[in-house]
Amino acid sequence: MLVLIFTGNFFKWYVFALVIVWFLVTIAGSFFIKWNYHLKSLHCNKTIKGNKIAITFDDGPHPEFTPKVLELLKKYDAKATFFCIGKHIETYPNIFSEIIKQGHTVGNHTYTHANNFGFFKTKNVIRELQKTNDIVKNIMGLTMQLYRPAFGVTNPRIKRAIKETQLQSIGWNVRSLDTTSRTPDKIFKRVTKNLSKGDIILLHDTSLKTITVLERLLLFLQKQNIESVTIDSLFNIKAYA
Repeated sequence: MLVLIFTGNFFKWYVFALVIVWFLVTIAGSFFIKWNYHLKSLHCNKTIKGNKIAITFDDGPHPEFTPKVLELLKKYDAKATFFCIGKHIETYPNIFSEIIKQGHTVGNHTYTHANNFGFFKTKNVIRELQKTNDIVKNIMGLTMQLYRPAFGVTNPRIKRAIKETQLQSIGWNVRSLDTTSRTPDKIFKRVTKNLSKGDIILLHDTSLKTITVLERLLLFLQKQNIESVTIDSLFNIKAYA
């Protein structure tokens, strides 16, 4: 009898422990995009020929800082990919158009980038993605195919929405943390420390700090003979349908 009781209790605790582990892994998988836990994203391309990397910018277009980013990219003959928020595209269509005119690639970064986006129902995620794509279609006549998850968050609902909208999720493997309190010097060192071909760098065109880091980064790339290309070029995929 004691053996049965012990065995029964052990089994219950074992199952409970498994459930807790599964829950924690699932939660972590939602926030660590590089795990590809819920959906597959492209994070880097180490098989690419040539010494090439991709610089990406999230959360724009910004009326003050996106033009400064464009100036620097033009100065150093570099290309980048901008994952733009739909409502910002609506507000600053001319800046958005200029991104494309200068030969850069644009992608979908949701319409609102709401803080609770990870809790949106599938239909609401689809609505956000479609609305942003419709705005770009109306402005530039392009149907975007690249998507950068807001906050890098993924989950089963977002996976279903990506499948429905036929977008390709793009992650990163070099996170600058330029939206934190870190100094430009620390951010620059973090980005360049182990930078190698095929990497994807995550930046945000939303602050003066990032502008400072970007110019140092572009100088570094120039000295190291590393070319900054768009995401679609890095993976040889289509950015627009």
